[in-house]
Amino acid sequence: MLKEFKNFIMTGNVIEFAVAVILAGAVGLVVNGFVNDIVMPLVGHFAGGMDFASLKVVLTEAVTDAEGNVTTPENAIRWGAWVNTIMNLIIVGFVLFMIVKAYNKTKKPPEPEAPAGPSDNELLTEIRDALKNR
Repeated sequence: MLKEFKNFIMTGNVIEFAVAVILAGAVGLVVNGFVNDIVMPLVGHFAGGMDFASLKVVLTEAVTDAEGNVTTPENAIRWGAWVNTIMNLIIVGFVLFMIVKAYNKTKKPPEPEAPAGPSDNELLTEIRDALKNR
């Protein structure tokens, strides 16, 4: 059983899949940074200087004690962070679309099928007629 597992793990598909998962995680971090640090500040600038990541609807305010320590954190719907996540999705989807489009261009177009030759009956008919004409 251990040998079968080793053969399974060492196949090319599993290793390629593992590399793809690791790269996807790294690309996700890059895209997340791009959205949060570059795109959303630009969107916020053109939307009147707002920071989308901090936009929220507070359901329950935070409770603090006399010293200012939070005893109960606030409960809020952070819809601005959700907008950032949607932007991440759109950018990742666009990048993947461009990658697949470029990959499809590198594929060779399918070769046209060779014209079909005569059928067996047609060949036999030609042979028969050639033998008759002798």
